[in-house]
Amino acid sequence: MKHPGSTFEYAEERNADLLQAYHDELENASYISVPEIFCNVVNRPSKRFWVSEERAAIVISSMLKGNKLLNMSPTKREMFFEIYKRVLEMYKTSPHLPFFQIIFNVIRQPAPKFYLTPGSAKVIVCKIKRQCYAQRKNRLKHTF
Repeated sequence: MKHPGSTFEYAEERNADLLQAYHDELENASYISVPEIFCNVVNRPSKRFWVSEERAAIVISSMLKGNKLLNMSPTKREMFFEIYKRVLEMYKTSPHLPFFQIIFNVIRQPAPKFYLTPGSAKVIVCKIKRQCYAQRKNRLKHTF
């Protein structure tokens, strides 16, 4: 769970990846259904797993000790189980690598989806669009 005041260090990269997926979905849609668009967006492949190395290491080491992540949201749990599976596979093929290096390598692999709910993706995209609009408006204000 996020703590008040915490920030996600890869937010800009994730937002750019998510916005690209959103624009691709809009471009390919034969008709616009916002719920369907965002459902498709979150299920598109992503450039990487959008989690920090530290958080992934904490959760995966907890899973190695038997934690089933029952108190975690289903979407995040699904993501961490995918990372866990890949960590175990990489450990089998490269047992000489340190744990943190395996985590680092795995979370930078392409992810099968964004592991966000459609509602979360909509909130993020709307926030990005508002910020872009505010920046454009501010630039226009200063050009006259």
